[in-house]
Amino acid sequence: MNARARERALPEGRLAALVTETLAPARLEGLAHAEDWPDPPAAEAASLPRDLWSRAIGDPARDILTRPGRRFRARLAELAFRLGDGRGEPPRALAAMLEIIHAGSLVIDDIEDGSPTRRGEPAVHVRYGLPLALNTGNWMYFWALGLVDALEPALPLVRERLYAVIVDAMARCHLGQALDLGVDIGRLPRAAVYQAVATSTSLKTGALMELAARLGAIAAGAPPDREEVLARFGRRLGLGLQMLDDFGNLTARAGAGSDKALEDLRNGTPTWPWAFAARALDEAAFAELQEAARALREAGGADDGRARSLAAALRMALGREGREQSARYLRGALADLSAAVGRRSELAAVDAEIKRLEAAYG
Repeated sequence: MNARARERALPEGRLAALVTETLAPARLEGLAHAEDWPDPPAAEAASLPRDLWSRAIGDPARDILTRPGRRFRARLAELAFRLGDGRGEPPRALAAMLEIIHAGSLVIDDIEDGSPTRRGEPAVHVRYGLPLALNTGNWMYFWALGLVDALEPALPLVRERLYAVIVDAMARCHLGQALDLGVDIGRLPRAAVYQAVATSTSLKTGALMELAARLGAIAAGAPPDREEVLARFGRRLGLGLQMLDDFGNLTARAGAGSDKALEDLRNGTPTWPWAFAARALDEAAFAELQEAARALREAGGADDGRARSLAAALRMALGREGREQSARYLRGALADLSAAVGRRSELAAVDAEIKRLEAAYG
């Protein structure tokens, strides 16, 4: 989490080069098995033009992978590698794998949420069209799996375990996304709100951050008890950061650097402000907020005035408690990690990174 770690964990240029390397025409021709075609091409036949592959999949993949982001998952994997007492430097493929999975999920999420922008630019499906974006996002999941061999090519049992934990995490992420997409917060029974939010967050953000920590621990050869400690910290870190993000979206202004301003409210998504409100407010007060949420949805989510009013009502209902509870939760997760691994220099850097992210989420 120091400057050296951040440099290793922000491989935008390397990721772009990796796309180009992966989509090299000669490599793709080998995958196509031209020798089995009805009329195989002559040995000297020209390859398909590189720009054809770029337009079809390379450009969208390079685009989303090179947009500036927090890159925290890659840094978490490096932290877990070091706290797992790994020797030398973490495998470079580790950071690439996590960034590719996350970037692919962003492409798919934006399609499903109808998001027009991502990180200050048009969303991939807006810029390249929905079919190409959907195919690119899905391909990135499988591409990331293919990088497992670059982590531990000489250890078949470790390689099988890496495959298993990645597939498990991606499956859980899809279950969490199902709740996000399938639940309308304006119509969800109050008694189920907290559980719906906590479950979807654990299965989405929590699972992906857990994966980052677990991969780092496995690559380090950490013993099972240390791996579980690190995995739990990653999971809890994901929950805490999602809380901060959800509360940040209530205060974000459209066009002011946040491309997700009020989007969750427009989509009726179950988020942490709703979870806290369901527990803090009485039945009548919460029902009033839900009525406003239903009215916004019935208006197609396009009424900025209704969205801002609902955000203001949630902020007034919760005050600073939601943000403060998020901070306490993250501090507790870090304290438990420290108790488990002892006094380690890496933990001070983690604390500083959490504070930086708290500020970044607004």
